[in-house]
Amino acid sequence: MLYNNHQHQKNRIVELLVAITLIVNATKKMKDIHKSTITMFLCTVSFFHLHAQQTAEKFIQETRYLLYLPEGYLNDTITKWPMIIFMHGSGESGDDIEKVKAHGPPKLIAQGKKFPFIIVSPQASNASSGFQAEVIKGMLTDLKKKYRVDEDRVYLTGLSMGGYGTWEVAEKHPEEFAAIAPICGGGDADRVWRLRHIPVWCFHGAKDDVVPLAASKVMVDSLKKYSKNVRFTVYPDANHNSWEATYNNDSLYTWFLSQKRFKNSRFSLQQNMLKEFTGMYVARGMDTIRIETENDKLMVSIGNYKTEIVPGSDTSFFVAQDPFTEAIIFKNTKGKVAGFWVYDWTSRNLYNKVADDKTKIKKEP
Repeated sequence: MLYNNHQHQKNRIVELLVAITLIVNATKKMKDIHKSTITMFLCTVSFFHLHAQQTAEKFIQETRYLLYLPEGYLNDTITKWPMIIFMHGSGESGDDIEKVKAHGPPKLIAQGKKFPFIIVSPQASNASSGFQAEVIKGMLTDLKKKYRVDEDRVYLTGLSMGGYGTWEVAEKHPEEFAAIAPICGGGDADRVWRLRHIPVWCFHGAKDDVVPLAASKVMVDSLKKYSKNVRFTVYPDANHNSWEATYNNDSLYTWFLSQKRFKNSRFSLQQNMLKEFTGMYVARGMDTIRIETENDKLMVSIGNYKTEIVPGSDTSFFVAQDPFTEAIIFKNTKGKVAGFWVYDWTSRNLYNKVADDKTKIKKEP
């Protein structure tokens, strides 16, 4: 009996110790869980705190270019200089800027030739994408801030891939250039009307087996419908390297210097002539347009929008608030004004909306 009591007490003590151990372990686990919960909570708060804050950052796209400054530029702090932007062919693309010296003005400069221009020769990062118009435009804007550039004498030229780039950049930003000289390239003939106020001298080799002569010819033929200031030189015996004869000839640089950026100027029209253009006009997908005279001026109204259209000649007008938007009249078989073709240089039209092409506006009977 005593043994049984003693054994029972011993068992109770063991059970008690086991219970205490379980409680301690459970307590420790609860502490660990509590710690973990607090840690997770703090991490969560920190996560949301970090992500709730935003900082202003920027991505800078690098454009490498060779820069040539003419003699006297550094000593003369007042004079503004004409600028040539030269765009290379596909073989000079990449990240080795020395490759750009293979052809054209950079090659001649490396050989010691001096030019009366600031000459900038950008490098395309790869041949597949070529020269991007907005990159060239951005580079030009930056160059005008950094250097004394005569903004009315900025010229664009390029060979092969750069010839294509010359047409494209000029078509997208005709307001920037005084003249262009594309060599053995091609482009979008449907948009070439945008170059009607830019002198163009195009070059190509008759035996070119890389870019066919027809690529330049279609551009020139299309542009001649809108402009008389187009020259086309075809080298009868030249293959793709027609740039050698072109850039080695000082006639190109003399021609460049004789060109200045086009600017609209007011042409004097008598009151009775202005009245010929008054009336109501309509265009597909647009509101009715009213043209009327007001204080010897020709005013155009579209809804609540009203502005002056200024005579640039006896057949053309430009918008006073946007001189790059131009309206050319067309007449009917009786010689009366029948409407306008509205040409937009800068992707805006009379509505200040995007316009990708010229717009025909007809006069109502």
